[in-house]
Amino acid sequence: MSLSKNTISPIDGSVYVQRNYANQEQIDTTLQAAHKAQKDWKSLPLYKRKALCSAAVQAFVANKDTIAKELCWQIGRPIRYAAGEVGSFAERAEHMITIADSALEPVQQEEKAGFIRYISHEPVGVVLVIAPWNYPLHTPINVIVPALLAGNSVILKHSSQTPLCAERICEAFTSAGLPEGVLQYLHLQHDATEALVGSGQVNHVAFTGSVAAGRKIEQAAAGQFIGVGLELGGKDPAYIRADADVSYAIESTVDGAFFNSGQSCCGLERIYVHESVYDDFLEGFLALTNSYQLGRSDDPETTLGPMVRTSAADFVRQQITEAVTQGAVAHINPKHFSMDETGSPYMAPQVLTQVDHSMRVMTEESFGPVVGIMKVANDNEAINLMNDSDLGLTAAIYTQDIDQGIELGDQIETGTFFINRCDYLDPALAWTGVKNTGRGCTLSSLGFEALTQPKSYHIKTKL
Repeated sequence: MSLSKNTISPIDGSVYVQRNYANQEQIDTTLQAAHKAQKDWKSLPLYKRKALCSAAVQAFVANKDTIAKELCWQIGRPIRYAAGEVGSFAERAEHMITIADSALEPVQQEEKAGFIRYISHEPVGVVLVIAPWNYPLHTPINVIVPALLAGNSVILKHSSQTPLCAERICEAFTSAGLPEGVLQYLHLQHDATEALVGSGQVNHVAFTGSVAAGRKIEQAAAGQFIGVGLELGGKDPAYIRADADVSYAIESTVDGAFFNSGQSCCGLERIYVHESVYDDFLEGFLALTNSYQLGRSDDPETTLGPMVRTSAADFVRQQITEAVTQGAVAHINPKHFSMDETGSPYMAPQVLTQVDHSMRVMTEESFGPVVGIMKVANDNEAINLMNDSDLGLTAAIYTQDIDQGIELGDQIETGTFFINRCDYLDPALAWTGVKNTGRGCTLSSLGFEALTQPKSYHIKTKL
């Protein structure tokens, strides 16, 4: 008998979808199908694998309206923005398809008389993708498409908050003609997921989630000698230099802090502002924040939806309360946002000043609509504060001096460094982190490396 899980919509607390968790027999059947299918799939020429992936992306995009509505109800993203993730899904997939030929081309060695020498990129086998709820479409596609292109089979385990996303992704590939067993999904509980990781039946695990959950995945994989990619938490900073275009920086950083209700691993959670532009920046930042419309996600006028669940909102509220008790100043009046209600996932955005790094809100991932803003005297102070974190996913500097910005970027401990933008993934660049943000990378040509293993060919042609 399979246990079931209700997905509760943050919009109104209703049960939006119910799914049964897979039992052991279903897990075993899925694994058997994946291993069997992978042997034939890897022998298929790359151009055919590319064509099937392209057709799947087209099928997925064609279902954009349905997917956007489901996304809105599953996680509370405003409907006006929900379809955007379908677009980024396609952008990332198409880029990886485009670069597959060059990325997977054998590495030829210099000529040596009497020998042929090269290194091929062989698929690792069965890839397990463990996807998060906050960006449930484009996060898994970062791995699914390059894994398939490289000749692997894939099992997708999605968050119990977003089961329909796993189903829609697999439906698109099935409709495109992907052979049975090459891409499958499983709805799993946490303990079953960890057991699968440690089963010896998967060859690579790609996980996106919290630092604590990442440790459990790494521990589960211990001793299996498999690859583990971990994209974990962030406490991403931005620095507004004295020479920044302040108006532009305000627009960019407010969006970076509050898009998706701040529930983004690469969203801005702390901002350092040069004292010469601090007052102007803060005034504009507060004005733009107050213009957000907190409301039901299915309302086209809503620009800030509910958080995914009440417990997540409670956590952020606790951080804010604690910081204020310690001397922080909260600038946003929650009463300005009529839907804000304690004990619900509906939470007004908040901007804190007079903060410092003794406060949890400046050091611990919030994953919600709150940002702390600190005044700094110079570049060195800003860089030291930006690096004062055990996380390192992205960091941004706003400046009109690009050369100086790059020089400062060289000093920042981060996976991705931005100048004059934030909270964005370019599929041509490696998506990676440092410190407790995890290990490995996805996207770019480097994103194929963890999904393949080198095989050396040393051929003596003259005896």
